Amino acid sequence: QVQPVESGGGLVQAGGSLRLSCVVSGSGFNGNAMSWYRQAPGNEREWVATVTSAGRADYADSVQGRFTVSRDNAKNMMYLQMSSLKVEDTAVYYCNRFGTYKWSWGQGTQVTVSS
Repeated sequence: QVQPVESGGGLVQAGGSLRLSCVVSGSGFNGNAMSWYRQAPGNEREWVATVTSAGRADYADSVQGRFTVSRDNAKNMMYLQMSSLKVEDTAVYYCNRFGTYKWSWGQGTQVTVSS
């Protein structure tokens, strides 16, 4: 059973930075494109960024230029460096496979950006 575990969230002022981490237990991390998603209160979960197994990254327009996604295949880990944070970035952040088939969702990590 593959289970992503997210960490690194917290409370930060607008303009600040945070680095999120995701570790995936079991097999399946390597060879899969991995993505970050987020869900704000009252909203549906939305895609934030994807990194392929080769390290190619893609971003939602709302975070382009502010967030950087990366991965360490040797450690089964993915990261999201978030800079110039905005109040509207407040959400629970999740990681999972990119694509239609998803592993079980983890607990996520709360990011709260204050004005």
